[in-house]
Amino acid sequence: MARVAFIGLGNMGGGMAANLAKKGHDVRAFDLSAEALDKAKAAGCLPAASAAEAVDEAEAVITMLPAGKHVESVYNDSILGTAPVSAILIDCSTIDVATAKRVGETAQAKGYAAVDAPVSGGIAAANAGTLTFMVGGSAEAFDRAQPFLADMGKAVIHAGASGAGQAAKICNNMVLGAEMIATCEAFVLADKLGLDPQKFFDIASVSSGQSWSLTSYAPWPGVGPETPADRDYQGGFATALMLKDLRLAMEAAASVDADTPMGAKAAELYQAFNDAGNGGLDFSAIIRLLGKDRQ
Repeated sequence: MARVAFIGLGNMGGGMAANLAKKGHDVRAFDLSAEALDKAKAAGCLPAASAAEAVDEAEAVITMLPAGKHVESVYNDSILGTAPVSAILIDCSTIDVATAKRVGETAQAKGYAAVDAPVSGGIAAANAGTLTFMVGGSAEAFDRAQPFLADMGKAVIHAGASGAGQAAKICNNMVLGAEMIATCEAFVLADKLGLDPQKFFDIASVSSGQSWSLTSYAPWPGVGPETPADRDYQGGFATALMLKDLRLAMEAAASVDADTPMGAKAAELYQAFNDAGNGGLDFSAIIRLLGKDRQ
């Protein structure tokens, strides 16, 4: 087992660090939140007083931070030049592609192997150790990162060169955001046409309208497997986080002159739903914006 520095112990990072500790790694954890550090300690991690202290003598450094500016700041101020050059650097944050590439290139220039490895699966998967990791970086860096990622997830996929992990994440979540809106529209329309939501689910889930948003994460309460819809849209993947990913996708699309009208409309709708005070609700709660509670 290895000494692992884990920086960023929020809703996702806390569960990920705990799973590394469960696998027997010596996890040195840091977060600005004292409460998060206490939880990490209870889960078997050793709290560090700073990010620089956490990375000292680490064999792997994992970051899970809110945005690109935080990742770049922690790398420049606390990781590069402080962590052993032999450490594998793994950023699991969801950030913009340009920053991911820049951080990777800076790390490489200083002699480090680094990957961007954003995740899919949400808080439940982070806690359960069943995340999917989309990894950008060299083949050598991927091979070194893979064992650590495998201890936190069910699937670890090499997407390509530095930045490719972030590209895969935002493209995937752009599909998810637009797909969920279409699924919500269909449930509301079916209900208003007098079709029982359960009957619609039974038919669409085995027909050409089938999708993950329908069969695994149905936005209508009481149909399909249990989802946040059955808990008044509490928990799950927050609307504010979906909006963040859609914004990143739109920024990336603009940077390469890609035409993404469905993604743009999804971002517009999630922006309106978020601005109405719903940022903390699961993203499937956007069904309320589309008419479910206005019948």
